Amino acid sequence: MRGRGWFDRLLSSIADRGRNWVRIPTDEPPLEQAHQLSRALLSERGEASGAALARALVEVYHLLDEDDRNSFHLYLAREFVPNTANLRDAAEAYLRDSSADAAMLIAEAAEPPRQELLRRMNMAPRGTATLVAMRANLASELRQNPALKPLDADLRHLLASWFNRGFLELKRIDWHTPAAVLEKLIDYEAVHEIQGWDDLRRRLAPDRRCFAFFHPALADEPLIFVEVALVQGIASAIQPLLARGEATISEANADTAIFYSISNCQRGLRGISFGNFLIKQVVEDLKQELPKLSRFSTLSPVPGFRSWLEKRAKDSDWEMLKPEERSALAELAGEGEHEPLLLALTSRPNWHQDIGLASAVRAPLMRLCAEYLTDPQDGKGPSDPVARFHLGNGAVLERINFLGNLAARGLKESFGLMVNYLYDLDRIEANHEIFVRDGAVAHSSGVAELMRPAKPSRSMGQLLSLGRDRRSAIDGGD
Repeated sequence: MRGRGWFDRLLSSIADRGRNWVRIPTDEPPLEQAHQLSRALLSERGEASGAALARALVEVYHLLDEDDRNSFHLYLAREFVPNTANLRDAAEAYLRDSSADAAMLIAEAAEPPRQELLRRMNMAPRGTATLVAMRANLASELRQNPALKPLDADLRHLLASWFNRGFLELKRIDWHTPAAVLEKLIDYEAVHEIQGWDDLRRRLAPDRRCFAFFHPALADEPLIFVEVALVQGIASAIQPLLARGEATISEANADTAIFYSISNCQRGLRGISFGNFLIKQVVEDLKQELPKLSRFSTLSPVPGFRSWLEKRAKDSDWEMLKPEERSALAELAGEGEHEPLLLALTSRPNWHQDIGLASAVRAPLMRLCAEYLTDPQDGKGPSDPVARFHLGNGAVLERINFLGNLAARGLKESFGLMVNYLYDLDRIEANHEIFVRDGAVAHSSGVAELMRPAKPSRSMGQLLSLGRDRRSAIDGGD
């Protein structure tokens, strides 16, 4: 996994030869050095001299403290902008003659010199990693300083091209993978924390699989990875999958692959999606390796459910709950617990361990979660980020699992609910199309059943009338 090494050595060799042709400032403070090197790099035309300047700029960038780094980002955003006169002339020319050539001139005039500067920085050893780190640093700075948006937009544009799927390599990670990569799995796991090396060893056991995308410029840095459990049947709870005991089934006897964790590793690549390609390619690889696998499903969190439910509940459960649900919850409510009762009762410590309480909240939570995950929202689709990811990939909302995650995070975000999204290879494209076109969610009959209105209960008068009708029918039959 060290394919970048030879290229970095080549760039260093070129930069070494170019060092004699340029002046590298060393007497000024690091921030001033960065300014001078940026201007020099953009104006340089020689390959070797440009490589020497790029290497020097990358090196000094890593020496900047937080304040100087923020200042340098702002310098890049403000100083390296399109030439106003050239852009105006190109726009006026296009208005006079809306030809393809005129449009091309506008595009050339509109591209900020900053993009070319970033391209040249990318040719330094560690250049790509530096630019990914730069965008990661911008994530926190943008909230305080919107003037940095142009720099962030340029970085995202360039990184999306450089990290195109065609440049990525899928690799299986196992216990024999270099330790430097394994350590990063522990650091980057974002869904279910890896509790040290023993836990990681279990997640890489024979009945498990782990795959990651890598890029040649970041040879030892996974971009995104997925963890898979090989089981029989669709798993409904995460704790058994995370247990550290011995495997309960051999990989040869598994009929289902459960994707239980997908983690993006590089904050600087946020907004650049790899996950849709990752899952589909892993499915194909697993089918080739284990032909007995017949189902490919996720066991996924529902991170937006509680916040959605809190907004919907507002001050009352009245419109949210069915009458029989309100009655059941009211009987369990204690002094001081008022509407919204569903939220009040599930805020009790360890509420899920109370059999009566858990039984009472099960139906409304399951039904409301189904509504949350299937709401087309005028063609936009559900707002839950995990749902949007899998449904946009063409998965089916297969099943909602009550108390599928008893960890503190799962109980906090979604009252412990977890979801199975099923990847039916014959339906992926069709499901994807209806989702992106109309926001429609492909879901199973089981999910539809959760949302089906209850049959109206008969009043006492209706029951007496029904009894009279039946007696009359019997009498008439005689």
